[in-house]
Amino acid sequence: MLTTVNNDHSFSAFSDCNSDRSAEFSTPSSETRRLLIACSADNSDEFIRHLLHNLHSCSIEEQKQATMEIRLLAKNKQENRVKIAKAGAIQPLVSLLSSSPDLQLQENVVTAILNLSLCDENKELINSSGAVKPLVGVLETGTPTAKENAACALLRLSQREEDKVSIGRAGAIPPLVKLLEGGGLRGKKDAATALYAVCSAKENKVRAVRAGVMRALVELMADLGSSMVDKAVYVVSVVVGVAEGRVALVDEGGIPVLVEIVEVGTQRQKEIAVGVLLQICEESWVYRTMVAREGAIPPLVAFSQSHSHSHRPRHKAQKLIELLRQPRSGDGAART
Repeated sequence: MLTTVNNDHSFSAFSDCNSDRSAEFSTPSSETRRLLIACSADNSDEFIRHLLHNLHSCSIEEQKQATMEIRLLAKNKQENRVKIAKAGAIQPLVSLLSSSPDLQLQENVVTAILNLSLCDENKELINSSGAVKPLVGVLETGTPTAKENAACALLRLSQREEDKVSIGRAGAIPPLVKLLEGGGLRGKKDAATALYAVCSAKENKVRAVRAGVMRALVELMADLGSSMVDKAVYVVSVVVGVAEGRVALVDEGGIPVLVEIVEVGTQRQKEIAVGVLLQICEESWVYRTMVAREGAIPPLVAFSQSHSHSHRPRHKAQKLIELLRQPRSGDGAART
């Protein structure tokens, strides 16, 4: 059985991916005052009903204004997220996302859905309202900001295993990989975070490999000075859980990159890289030979003897060293 990577620190690796970024979009000061009053006053329920009415307007400008205000109302206050959902906003928002060609309206709707999904009570309702498919559509054709927020929304909606599977089957993996490859730094981070979440489902690991994720991940890992190394190595640690992922990692030149990380990476990067190398070597003499030829044993010995690492990662390093030192005749039939 393959050893799994210890992901005790995975949350902190992705914790800087702040999903709710609607404050980046300014509103006129008069509208800001109006929203502040609406958020705090007793008539907030009436104001929300007014916004829902405007979602059904024939005027795109009224729809834009209503969706912008919903996204801002739902940004920080959990109470507002619950109120907006209970008032029936989610279905018309999903309908607008599916039907409107206006990119600014689409961006507002995506962010509103994202902010509403920050409330656990709303996640199932958003999923059951059919939001996943149009969110995938935004990943493919939306503005850069809309793509980033769609990735974050899908992350929020992927809490249950069945939700992750449905997101993969809706076609989310290829555009997430494309965002990881070609997006800005924010987009790359959001794509990596979403891929890390949804690829815990086995069939999504295979989809990610087929979409070319490993090439992008190896390139990101190789740039040791970037802020993407932690995220990339964590996603790799998930995708190599299937045989296709291990083959792709090796084919894309991942072994020398991982060995370099073990040698000069941060403590966390080294720990995850050791776990990945152990996974690919456990059932393959060929991969063990490749790892050993890259000079992995000296940095692994240093790693295993360093008390800055916890016991479990050091034990993995020791196990990997033993595998690399085994003669070929002792490897049996495991020669992938």
